[in-house]
Amino acid sequence: MDKAHSFVKFCETRLNAHMVKKQEDILDAAISVFVRYGVQRSSMSDIAKEANVARQTLYNAFANKEEVLRATIRLFSERSLKRINSDLCEVQSLEDQLGVIFKHSVVAPYMNLLESPNAADYIEGFNQAAKEEIEQQEERNRQIIESVLRPYKEKLRDVNTKQLSDFIQRSSSAAKHSATDLKHLKTQLNTLTQLTLRAVETD
Repeated sequence: MDKAHSFVKFCETRLNAHMVKKQEDILDAAISVFVRYGVQRSSMSDIAKEANVARQTLYNAFANKEEVLRATIRLFSERSLKRINSDLCEVQSLEDQLGVIFKHSVVAPYMNLLESPNAADYIEGFNQAAKEEIEQQEERNRQIIESVLRPYKEKLRDVNTKQLSDFIQRSSSAAKHSATDLKHLKTQLNTLTQLTLRAVETD
């Protein structure tokens, strides 16, 4: 009986893993479609075709395009956070830590913008639901920034780590949307980094 139960649990685990992988494949296809055509002009049929699945399979996973959009933003955020956390383990200085965070949360999305004139529509989202997902992603990024600032909290004057991390997050996000090119973006991020180092009085 125990062996039978274990086998059932094993099968359920494999099935769930397969379903998660299938959903990720669909979301990767959706990202390609959104970047290529823009969110507004993309359809569920376009996504199903790109993912090489039946429309019903797509609708079984996601009720509508809004759900797909929200899920792609969550997936992008989760992947970005995993890369940030992994790379942060390899660096020590605050300057390098900020460099890692900016690389994955600012530069990578900016490079996506350069790939297609319609990518901005995907990054910004087209409805309140998408904007809420982006706001949650930015809050998670802010929390990571605050975590690398925390060892320097005693050196801060007039602001605390939450206030400074909020400023850094908002400034880096604004730079992503206002930069004229990649060089300009990196210059802005370097300026922000140097200002942060001055704020905590560290080299």
